Amino acid sequence: MAGNAEVASLEESFRKFAIYGDTKATGQEMNGKNWAKLCKDCKVTDGKSVTSTDVDIVFSKVKGKTARVINYEEFKKALEELAPKRFKDKSKEEAYEAICQLVAGKEPINVGVTKAKTVGAVERLTDTSKYTGSHKERFDESGKGKGKSGRENIVDTSGYVSAYKNAGTYDAKVKNVFCVDEPESIVGSAEEE
Repeated sequence: MAGNAEVASLEESFRKFAIYGDTKATGQEMNGKNWAKLCKDCKVTDGKSVTSTDVDIVFSKVKGKTARVINYEEFKKALEELAPKRFKDKSKEEAYEAICQLVAGKEPINVGVTKAKTVGAVERLTDTSKYTGSHKERFDESGKGKGKSGRENIVDTSGYVSAYKNAGTYDAKVKNVFCVDEPESIVGSAEEE
């Protein structure tokens, strides 16, 4: 039989695979999907002597008739069932030891998990210096967004036509003309009255 350290690491592997992918799992029971994952990740299934079909059949044998999960004791029975198939040249005890060594201390492998990374397209699409048309108006020279003023057309209520070169000069002209044309005597006489 396996040593105490190996039994502890075997039980730890059972618990890690039992909770894999299920946030509500306690680690006391393992479902068929996680059993198949354990066999695949720990190289119990080799595709020749032990296939995924064999793994599913053994799971169905050791679980209760109405149960959908196995506990740790049933897990050990399942390993005992698979051991002679996996290691045909060894005795039943040696095969069980060998299969326990395959499983002990292993954790679920996350294969094919997508990792977010920035690629050239992201920088190209977010470079404000390359924007054209109306989108260009939404950013200042440094590339910082203008906020609401960049999204809305601000209405010019000055009374001038857009793009008029001398816009805003009327008041200055009128004041200059008015001040030049008025004689001082008129201004003085109005103040005296």
